[in-house]
Amino acid sequence: MLPTLRQLRYLTLLAEHGSFSRAAEAAHVSQPALSAGIQELERVLGAPVVERARGAVLLTSVGEEAVRRASDVLARTEDLVEAARNAGKPLSGRFRLGVIPTVAPFLLPERLPALKPRYPRLKLLLREDQTSRLIAALRSGHLDAVVIALPHDTAGLDHAHIAHDDILAIAPEGHALADLGEVRPDSLSAEDLILLEDGHCLRDQALAAVEIDTPRGEDVFAASSIHTLVQMVGAGLGVSFLPRMAVRAGLTDRAGVVVRAIGPDQPSREIVVAWRQGSSRAAEARLLAEALREG
Repeated sequence: MLPTLRQLRYLTLLAEHGSFSRAAEAAHVSQPALSAGIQELERVLGAPVVERARGAVLLTSVGEEAVRRASDVLARTEDLVEAARNAGKPLSGRFRLGVIPTVAPFLLPERLPALKPRYPRLKLLLREDQTSRLIAALRSGHLDAVVIALPHDTAGLDHAHIAHDDILAIAPEGHALADLGEVRPDSLSAEDLILLEDGHCLRDQALAAVEIDTPRGEDVFAASSIHTLVQMVGAGLGVSFLPRMAVRAGLTDRAGVVVRAIGPDQPSREIVVAWRQGSSRAAEARLLAEALREG
């Protein structure tokens, strides 16, 4: 006897919400029905998946492994349903796409308008978030593909190239770096840096490229968005890094900053569309990458 998809969904919802009542509400069933489904799953597996404590639900080690595998099974099942519904009609119907914040406002407005006439039946659902959370949502089946920047750990994922994007230095007008035609990494000091907060891959990619140790959190202003970052640099509070696509989109116009290349080896990042290995929507993800690449 095997677990049912309903039982697996009950388990993943229970893990997500941490309570039988909230999981039942999310599943649109009564709490006794959800509890009975979990109990039946435990009989099938021959081991408890949750510890029922007052006011809390904790997963057992078996439960944690079951959730991991159940998420993959449910994601692949949903892929199958979408693929069957849209057989022979690429990029039609719902497609859930995650995009990192240092790409979304600069790439999407430029490239997405061309998608509508080419794929009129496509219903693109967009989510903007940091790379790690997008990849977690992709692996759990909550997203069909993500637009991220490499280098980054992409174990278990396939990807297709969209563009290479230079990482540039920015400084306030009148700053010593403004007199340089090209910024050398050894002219940058960790104490002068204003960076995006932890979790933004551009932060780590830029620091790795110029071989600067990550400043201690209490010694550096950490911006929550790339727009705030530019404003803080323009106010004379430090220097930072920006992707070329942001500069090309006009983010630094009238911001009181100067933009300089970083030499002698200009660092860059690769923008890609990534999807789960074995996903039935892989061909569509490749088509999407091609469309975003062409503009």
